[in-house]
Amino acid sequence: MTIKNITHSVSARRAVGTTVYHVLMLIVSFLMLYPILWLVASSFKPNGDIFSTATSLIPRNFTIEHYIMGWKGFGNYTFGTFFKNSILVAVLSSVGMVFSSALVAFGLARIRFKGRNFWFVMMIITMMLPGQVMMIPRFVLFNNMGWVGTFLPMIVPSFFASGFNIFLIMQFIRGIPRDMDDAAKIDGCSWYGVFSRIILPMIVPSLVTVGVLTFMGSWEDFMGALLYLNKPAMYTVAYALKMFNDSSQADYGATFAMSALSLVPVLTLFFFFQKNLVEGISIQGLKG
Repeated sequence: MTIKNITHSVSARRAVGTTVYHVLMLIVSFLMLYPILWLVASSFKPNGDIFSTATSLIPRNFTIEHYIMGWKGFGNYTFGTFFKNSILVAVLSSVGMVFSSALVAFGLARIRFKGRNFWFVMMIITMMLPGQVMMIPRFVLFNNMGWVGTFLPMIVPSFFASGFNIFLIMQFIRGIPRDMDDAAKIDGCSWYGVFSRIILPMIVPSLVTVGVLTFMGSWEDFMGALLYLNKPAMYTVAYALKMFNDSSQADYGATFAMSALSLVPVLTLFFFFQKNLVEGISIQGLKG
């Protein structure tokens, strides 16, 4: 067998392997996306066709009535109000979490102070506590502060960072040479100057990762809205979808339509910051 034949055989095997790989990935991707595709397709079907043609992703009788009816909401409030509330909570929570987590991570990763290791361990321990353990104490605290019935319990805690996000950003900061800090301080920068002028611009991928994950978590937060919000005018989308389904006697078409719309902000944010998000996660994997 000549070298040319060997090369041709190897190329053919690689082509077959690549084709099989891509076919398998397409199948797996379709299976993962199928629930979302089914949700979107069902939102354009009449109620009578939703379950009678459940296996079909193409509506036989296309209609946008569910979006019109669903947008009207309930309790004299449209879903525009609920989207506005969710955006307010999610954006403020993301801003607070990004800033506070970056600041704490910088302090633990760069500044040498007494008890630093102790506080780092305490931060790691908080990551081991299930959220359900803190649910009742936090509700009692916020109730005594008079915050129940407002957005404050869903926003203010984000301005005090979280263990996971601190740890994530610390891995980025530790990868930045300390010589850059020393050079900045020689030029007259304080620690705040080093943080704002040197560190922040270099950890953008991790900040984007924290911001996107926080936004998604706040947007999908049903339990927080259930515990702290008691007026329809303040409902978020996640909570409004449940209440809407109860109030409209299980109008599945309208519920699917509003559920499909609720995915738009999250998907838009993901695709817009996809590059930074993937970079942030991949670098954490390499450093971990």
